Amino acid sequence: MSSKARRLIVSAALLAVAAAASAQTAPATKGPQGVWVDAKGMTLYTFAKDSGGKSACNGPCAANWPPLAAAAEAKSHGEWTVITRDDGSRQWAHAGKPLYTWVKDTKPGDMTGDGMLNGAWRVAKD
Repeated sequence: MSSKARRLIVSAALLAVAAAASAQTAPATKGPQGVWVDAKGMTLYTFAKDSGGKSACNGPCAANWPPLAAAAEAKSHGEWTVITRDDGSRQWAHAGKPLYTWVKDTKPGDMTGDGMLNGAWRVAKD
């Protein structure tokens, strides 16, 4: 095998490893005060009416509390799971709890949805 062929094989293998690693990264990170935030730094929330890894927030609810979308190729790993919503779209859940943002949070760090609906909506924390 030529040196050039070996380099191509090694390069392809490294790209495959990098792609696999990036596919397994968490869809959210810890923000201020240990709260989970999305890639834009927006606070994530859980809904008390969700159960069994299934979202109870659909239709108008989901318009106000947009689900944390999971890409078609996203795969569950560790405490991060991908659930299928009633409309067929995919959503991230952490520790079995589907995750959402809140339309009235306008900038990273806002947590205006915490405690809404008599405490049914809470910021997502470990």
